Amino acid sequence: MGMPAYAHAGYSACGIQGCRRTLVLLRLKSVILKCNQQYKEVMFVRKNLCVMIVIAAVIAAGCLSACGHGNTKPSADGGEGEIEIVATIFPEYDWVMNIIGENPADVRVTMLLDSGVDLHSYQPTANDILMISTCDLFIYVGGESDEWADAALDGAVNKDMAVISLLDVLGDAVREEELAEGMQGHDHGDEKDEDHGGDEHEHEHEDDDEHGGTEYDEHVWLSLRNAAASVEIISEAIQKIDPDNRDIYKANSSAYIEKLNALDAMYRSAVDGAAFNTLLFGDRFPFRYLTDDYGLDYYAAFAGCSAETEADFETIAFLSKKLDELSLPAVIALEGGDHRIAETIVQNTKSKNQRILVLDSMQSVAAKDVTNGATYLSIAEKNLSVLKDALN
Repeated sequence: MGMPAYAHAGYSACGIQGCRRTLVLLRLKSVILKCNQQYKEVMFVRKNLCVMIVIAAVIAAGCLSACGHGNTKPSADGGEGEIEIVATIFPEYDWVMNIIGENPADVRVTMLLDSGVDLHSYQPTANDILMISTCDLFIYVGGESDEWADAALDGAVNKDMAVISLLDVLGDAVREEELAEGMQGHDHGDEKDEDHGGDEHEHEHEDDDEHGGTEYDEHVWLSLRNAAASVEIISEAIQKIDPDNRDIYKANSSAYIEKLNALDAMYRSAVDGAAFNTLLFGDRFPFRYLTDDYGLDYYAAFAGCSAETEADFETIAFLSKKLDELSLPAVIALEGGDHRIAETIVQNTKSKNQRILVLDSMQSVAAKDVTNGATYLSIAEKNLSVLKDALN
């Protein structure tokens, strides 16, 4: 019986079969990536189409001129005066509340995402569009997750409203979304070890988004330094809207910025005195700005805005190996999840005794949490305590 032709060429049947399987897997991966991209495109169009339909419906019903305040969702705090400020997320809302202080002008402040849903999943209602359309100051992140706001602003009734996009006003402080070594979707192949922190590491950015631009990391509020810069800009906008109370707002914002700077110094001191300099996330990674601020290295299962919920074998194996190599004492998870990925990473280490610690990205803070006393500073202080545990 003759030898197969490929055997003469130095290949085995198993080798050929392995190559074929590899090619099939690569093609399958390519198909999945294309499907994911097409899904993102469909969802983007769908969300913005819904916003435009809502705007048209509101205008057609005459709501914009007749509804007044009666149907707006309740603010977690604020007044019933003529000045209206709408903030999309909790950090923006809390910054405003600290700027207005005792609220001498009885400013009405609304936090749109007040039910605990995060920015990436939020769908605006007709009432939300109405509030944005008529407010005096609208504050939003300005990233891919809230591009629906652009359509809402195009249909706004109050053409004199002030608009603050955090990504715009923070300028060069904004970072591109990063797909770092070890993250789902990154090539786990023959790569030498890399550091992921500060400005010292080289990193691979995700492909340009479906709209032809760069995809930026939206979680700018997780930097205390960005928070201080944002508060200054928001304060200036409020001072222009209500010049009669300019001095009060200026004093309030200055005092609040001092608190932010003091906490920033505490973070700096904690990192400088830590035994470790690396954080490992068994979850999404929205803390890019925090790690950049203090020169921390990091590894994570997913990028910050990833919609992934299941980590593949390669990602788990990579992160478990890193835990062992670096002898890290903990795996970080985010608030609100079931922490299954973090638990699986720990179970695949040699010692299986690393702690699972939770950092709060402030993406799920609801109105009830604000009522119960949650503030931007209180959450950042708790995160500092967690950070100390993770690095020692």
